Amino acid sequence: MQPSSLSGLPAGVGEALEAEGVAELYPPQEAAVEAGVVDGESLVAAVPTASGKTLIAELAMLASIERGGKALYIVPLRALASEKKAEFERWSEFGVTVGVSTGNYESDGEWLGSRDIIVATSEKVDSLIRNGAPWIDDLTCVVSDEVHLVNDSGRGPTLEVTLAKLRKVNTGLQTVALSATVGNADVIAEWLDAELVESDWRPIDLRTGVHFGNAINFDDGSQREVPVDRGEEQTARLVADALDTEEEGQGGSSLVFVNSRRNAESAARKLTEVTGSRLTTDERDRLRELAEELRSVSDTDTSEDLADAVEQGSAFHHAGLASEHRSLIEDAFRDRLIKVISATPTLAAGVNTPARRVVVRDWRRYDGDFGGMKPLDVLEVHQMCGRAGRPGLDPYGEAVLLANDADGMEELFDRYVWADAEPVRSKLAAEPALRTHVLATVASGFAATREGLLSFLDNTLYATQTDDEGRLTAVTDAVLDYLAVNDFIERERDEVDGTERLSATGIGHTVSRLYLDPMSAAEMIDGLRDACADDATNTTDAMPAESGEYERVAPDDADGEPGFGTYSPVGDADDDVGDADDDTDDAAGEEDGKRTDITPLGCYHLVSRTPDMYELYLKSGDRETYTEICYERETEFLGDVPSEYEDVRFEDWLASLKTARLLEDWADEVDEDRITERYGVGPGDIRGKVDTAEWLLRAAETLASDVEGIDGDAVLAVRRARKRVEYGVREPLLNLAGVRNVGRKRARRLYEAGVETRADLREADKAVVLGALRGREKTAERILEHAGREDPSMDTVDADASASAAATAGSSGGDGGGDGQSSLGDFG
Repeated sequence: MQPSSLSGLPAGVGEALEAEGVAELYPPQEAAVEAGVVDGESLVAAVPTASGKTLIAELAMLASIERGGKALYIVPLRALASEKKAEFERWSEFGVTVGVSTGNYESDGEWLGSRDIIVATSEKVDSLIRNGAPWIDDLTCVVSDEVHLVNDSGRGPTLEVTLAKLRKVNTGLQTVALSATVGNADVIAEWLDAELVESDWRPIDLRTGVHFGNAINFDDGSQREVPVDRGEEQTARLVADALDTEEEGQGGSSLVFVNSRRNAESAARKLTEVTGSRLTTDERDRLRELAEELRSVSDTDTSEDLADAVEQGSAFHHAGLASEHRSLIEDAFRDRLIKVISATPTLAAGVNTPARRVVVRDWRRYDGDFGGMKPLDVLEVHQMCGRAGRPGLDPYGEAVLLANDADGMEELFDRYVWADAEPVRSKLAAEPALRTHVLATVASGFAATREGLLSFLDNTLYATQTDDEGRLTAVTDAVLDYLAVNDFIERERDEVDGTERLSATGIGHTVSRLYLDPMSAAEMIDGLRDACADDATNTTDAMPAESGEYERVAPDDADGEPGFGTYSPVGDADDDVGDADDDTDDAAGEEDGKRTDITPLGCYHLVSRTPDMYELYLKSGDRETYTEICYERETEFLGDVPSEYEDVRFEDWLASLKTARLLEDWADEVDEDRITERYGVGPGDIRGKVDTAEWLLRAAETLASDVEGIDGDAVLAVRRARKRVEYGVREPLLNLAGVRNVGRKRARRLYEAGVETRADLREADKAVVLGALRGREKTAERILEHAGREDPSMDTVDADASASAAATAGSSGGDGGGDGQSSLGDFG
């Protein structure tokens, strides 16, 4: 079937596809057309990676737009949203407009109403529905990419409920669900009232097998000799073999999947011995440039290690990397500049990084609930294997698992190679999942009675799959009880017909709009109320409304180590604010250990112990360290510290404290590399924690303004804590750090050179500004322009050497110095 023969698309689209090289539709695409995807019929396409799923979605969306409608494309990852937006923008010549939305959960995204195709994550779509985005009612086609993720206990319920809401709002909505690995695609199709297109066809051959001894044994019975010398690792030999195999003029790239970040980094270092000797002179030059770009992303050991490996043609990829790191690595791998990526399984989740050969080195990973190393799901391994082979570049794809003996090889064939993916199961019927979705369903008007709520939940995948109809009802009733007790909903029994009516309270509407787990909201409200209770002076005396500044008081044994100490109001550094044994009833209102202020640490700990923050793990030795910190700074916590004898609860409290301490270090300008070393995290983890904390503190600020019993000073304290973690600076630098392109390190350098505010940037000697910014003229011009300077040009300006020296001296200390601008601080 030729694209130009299709009807119902914007004029010229078929011819454009043929000009791109799509002379004939792939068999799964043709089957989708025959199933009515261009005519508005709902469809589940369960076909392999690289078999044209995205074009099936595009045909549905373009046909829907041609009929006067609007399309929504739901992706599982933010990075994938940007990738799809760029892909769909090629239809702009046909008048099709594309918008992407992945951020701010408090926005209604009204501007998206002018776009024909909207790309968003499932969480963002859910929040847009909660915030009443008017264009939601105009949708005629919704595409759910990677629909098998409804199986994920964390994100699956959001996707499931979002699709159910969209289908309820829009009668006749065309739903197109895409997945490469669904063990029960027929059940998904039944749930969505959709036609099913299921196929194992691929445009290029994918051979899956197991390497044992000196050969890969493939599923079709063939073998490929890949001998491994004594002392040589299987992985290295397989990567070398792929690079050395000349196919269509060049060797093939490899993806190596391992089970941890540490193993990914270690494997990448080892594989430089394979890739480094196989680079051309041009590739070495380009990789050196890429390595410098990677180093500029953040000043951490992780960034340096990645750059060192990349210079030799190898890279690692995991969630601990900054998003800029990951994007640069993915682009260079697609361009075949990087020859091998060693990755954790997150790379298999939809990002377009196909390779000639996929090596699944580790098929077990640690699972705390399991109590040891647990085999990966078949679905997950098949996702990895599906990355092998890219149409137009590779003549074939190979996916290889590793065995040490014949029994191991047989086990891997049975467990993964010949096995079908597990059936997808809904994870909706659990209280953590239902808390937020029940409240949102009531607050956004989808259900006004208990019966209506249960009727709505009947439209979910869970209802389609379950044989136990009473379980969802029981969990829903427990959630309704929780929401009512915390004043998020009101329940009223109709005296005439006995119907139980449900309505969200004002604060319930706010919690839903803020996209919070109601338990997070309850935790924050209780903590802030507790801080304000029976202590009208608690924030006024401790945090003056004009300055609000605190200074760090290091304990005697800290040796000046940044990030470990207590806070004391400026001017009262000698007061032993953190001493719980002090029984004096001073002017600030402290009595019997009662806290007298709301400090940044208190705010950071409050949001770190909510379900919406993924707290850091306590490692060996951490319990003793953070127990000591807990008692040193007990008066700062917003809520009662649990007893050490409440083992699980106390461990959770300490894990939250560790997370809060990371945030406090960030806000205290501690160097990024010091933070990564101290807490055992990567740059991406820091950014993730900072972003989440900034969102939760913004939500806490909104809640504090709306809830009785929380005073204005508490709102002010939360706001200051939020700003400091957002910009990663101490209080005096907030004004400067808010200027676009300044960020935390440049703000410190400018401040030390005497440029302390945005207003100073508009008036300061340009030579001083240039000196503080290490002579970088373009950077200085951009910053001055964003600060509102009439003439930002640095032409004929020479950097002031004394300003440069002052900035360097002031920013090179343990708390926040060092050369290099951290991209994590560029929030402006």
